[in-house]
Amino acid sequence: MHAFYNFPLFSALIAMILAQVIKVPLNLFINRSWNPALAFSTGGMPSSHSAAVASLAASIGILDGYRSSLFAIAAVVCAITMYDAAGVRRHAGIHASVLNQITYNLSEITKGETTAVHLKELLGHRPMEVLAGLILGALTSYGLYYLG
Repeated sequence: MHAFYNFPLFSALIAMILAQVIKVPLNLFINRSWNPALAFSTGGMPSSHSAAVASLAASIGILDGYRSSLFAIAAVVCAITMYDAAGVRRHAGIHASVLNQITYNLSEITKGETTAVHLKELLGHRPMEVLAGLILGALTSYGLYYLG
Protein backbone atom coordinates (compact mmCIF):
# COMPACT_ATOMS: atom_id res chain seq x y z
CA MET A 1 0.00 0.00 0.00
CA HIS A 2 2.89 2.34 0.75
CA ALA A 3 4.00 2.13 -2.89
CA PHE A 4 0.80 3.94 -3.93
CA TYR A 5 1.31 6.83 -1.51
CA ASN A 6 2.02 10.02 -3.43
CA PHE A 7 2.61 12.84 -0.93
CA PRO A 8 2.07 15.79 -3.34
CA LEU A 9 -1.18 14.31 -4.67
CA PHE A 10 -2.43 13.34 -1.20
CA SER A 11 -1.56 16.76 0.21
CA ALA A 12 -3.28 18.62 -2.64
CA LEU A 13 -6.46 16.55 -2.27
CA ILE A 14 -6.55 17.05 1.50
CA ALA A 15 -6.03 20.82 1.08
CA MET A 16 -8.83 21.00 -1.49
CA ILE A 17 -11.23 19.03 0.72
CA LEU A 18 -10.31 21.14 3.77
CA ALA A 19 -10.97 24.36 1.84
CA GLN A 20 -14.37 23.12 0.71
CA VAL A 21 -15.35 21.96 4.20
CA ILE A 22 -14.14 25.20 5.84
CA LYS A 23 -16.50 27.25 3.63
CA VAL A 24 -19.59 26.04 5.51
CA PRO A 25 -18.71 27.05 9.12
CA LEU A 26 -16.95 30.19 7.88
CA ASN A 27 -20.13 31.24 6.08
CA LEU A 28 -22.11 30.55 9.26
CA PHE A 29 -19.72 32.70 11.28
CA ILE A 30 -19.52 35.60 8.80
CA ASN A 31 -23.00 35.65 7.23
CA ARG A 32 -24.99 33.89 9.98
CA SER A 33 -26.23 31.46 7.35
CA TRP A 34 -25.93 27.66 7.40
CA ASN A 35 -25.45 26.49 3.82
CA PRO A 36 -23.93 23.00 3.48
CA ALA A 37 -24.18 23.26 -0.34
CA LEU A 38 -21.15 25.60 -0.21
CA ALA A 39 -18.99 22.53 0.40
CA PHE A 40 -19.82 21.39 -3.13
CA SER A 41 -19.72 24.71 -4.99
CA THR A 42 -17.14 26.91 -6.65
CA GLY A 43 -16.11 30.31 -5.34
CA GLY A 44 -16.12 31.49 -1.76
CA MET A 45 -13.65 31.63 1.10
CA PRO A 46 -11.10 30.06 0.93
CA SER A 47 -10.32 29.14 -2.68
CA SER A 48 -10.05 25.37 -2.93
CA HIS A 49 -8.33 25.65 -6.31
CA SER A 50 -5.64 27.84 -4.76
CA ALA A 51 -5.34 25.55 -1.75
CA ALA A 52 -4.85 22.50 -3.98
CA VAL A 53 -2.20 23.99 -6.27
CA ALA A 54 -0.37 25.72 -3.41
CA SER A 55 -0.28 22.46 -1.49
CA LEU A 56 0.94 20.64 -4.57
CA ALA A 57 3.74 23.16 -5.13
CA ALA A 58 4.73 23.23 -1.46
CA SER A 59 4.84 19.45 -1.15
CA ILE A 60 6.96 19.17 -4.30
CA GLY A 61 9.26 21.84 -2.85
CA ILE A 62 9.50 19.90 0.40
CA LEU A 63 10.31 16.60 -1.32
CA ASP A 64 12.37 17.65 -4.34
CA GLY A 65 13.71 21.01 -3.23
CA TYR A 66 12.67 24.53 -4.08
CA ARG A 67 15.37 24.73 -6.77
CA SER A 68 14.08 21.67 -8.67
CA SER A 69 12.46 21.75 -12.09
CA LEU A 70 9.38 20.00 -10.70
CA PHE A 71 8.88 22.77 -8.16
CA ALA A 72 9.27 25.39 -10.91
CA ILE A 73 6.52 23.70 -12.95
CA ALA A 74 4.23 23.41 -9.92
CA ALA A 75 4.85 27.04 -8.92
CA VAL A 76 3.98 28.30 -12.42
CA VAL A 77 0.80 26.18 -12.54
CA CYS A 78 -0.04 27.50 -9.06
CA ALA A 79 0.41 31.12 -10.14
CA ILE A 80 -1.67 30.66 -13.30
CA THR A 81 -4.47 28.92 -11.39
CA MET A 82 -4.61 31.64 -8.72
CA TYR A 83 -4.49 34.42 -11.32
CA ASP A 84 -7.34 32.75 -13.20
CA ALA A 85 -9.41 32.30 -10.03
CA ALA A 86 -9.09 35.96 -9.04
CA GLY A 87 -9.18 37.33 -12.59
CA VAL A 88 -10.96 35.57 -15.42
CA ARG A 89 -13.32 33.40 -13.34
CA ARG A 90 -14.18 36.28 -11.01
CA HIS A 91 -15.03 38.55 -13.94
CA ALA A 92 -17.10 35.79 -15.54
CA GLY A 93 -19.13 35.69 -12.31
CA ILE A 94 -19.60 39.47 -12.39
CA HIS A 95 -20.75 39.23 -16.02
CA ALA A 96 -23.17 36.44 -15.07
CA SER A 97 -24.66 38.69 -12.38
CA VAL A 98 -25.22 41.52 -14.87
CA LEU A 99 -26.70 39.14 -17.45
CA ASN A 100 -29.04 37.67 -14.82
CA GLN A 101 -30.31 41.17 -14.00
CA ILE A 102 -30.77 42.03 -17.69
CA THR A 103 -32.73 38.85 -18.46
CA TYR A 104 -34.84 39.31 -15.32
CA ASN A 105 -35.67 42.90 -16.30
CA LEU A 106 -36.42 41.84 -19.88
CA SER A 107 -38.75 39.14 -18.60
CA GLU A 108 -40.55 41.71 -16.43
CA ILE A 109 -40.88 44.17 -19.34
CA THR A 110 -42.22 41.50 -21.73
CA LYS A 111 -44.52 40.13 -19.00
CA GLY A 112 -42.98 36.69 -19.10
CA GLU A 113 -42.76 36.29 -22.88
CA THR A 114 -38.99 36.31 -22.54
CA THR A 115 -37.68 33.73 -20.11
CA ALA A 116 -35.25 34.93 -17.48
CA VAL A 117 -32.23 32.64 -17.37
CA HIS A 118 -30.17 32.26 -14.25
CA LEU A 119 -26.43 31.87 -14.69
CA LYS A 120 -24.18 30.78 -11.82
CA GLU A 121 -22.62 33.93 -10.36
CA LEU A 122 -20.21 32.58 -7.75
CA LEU A 123 -17.43 31.38 -10.04
CA GLY A 124 -14.22 33.11 -9.03
CA HIS A 125 -12.62 34.58 -5.97
CA ARG A 126 -11.66 37.87 -4.42
CA PRO A 127 -7.91 38.23 -3.93
CA MET A 128 -8.28 37.61 -0.16
CA GLU A 129 -9.99 34.27 -0.85
CA VAL A 130 -7.14 33.26 -3.17
CA LEU A 131 -4.56 34.31 -0.57
CA ALA A 132 -6.39 32.31 2.11
CA GLY A 133 -6.33 29.26 -0.18
CA LEU A 134 -2.61 29.73 -0.79
CA ILE A 135 -1.90 29.87 2.94
CA LEU A 136 -4.18 26.92 3.71
CA GLY A 137 -2.55 24.84 0.98
CA ALA A 138 1.01 25.54 2.10
CA LEU A 139 0.14 24.93 5.76
CA THR A 140 -1.56 21.66 4.83
CA SER A 141 1.57 20.38 3.08
CA TYR A 142 3.90 21.37 5.89
CA GLY A 143 1.51 20.04 8.52
CA LEU A 144 1.08 16.68 6.79
CA TYR A 145 4.80 16.36 6.12
CA TYR A 146 5.93 17.13 9.66
CA LEU A 147 3.11 15.28 11.40
CA GLY A 148 3.33 12.24 9.12
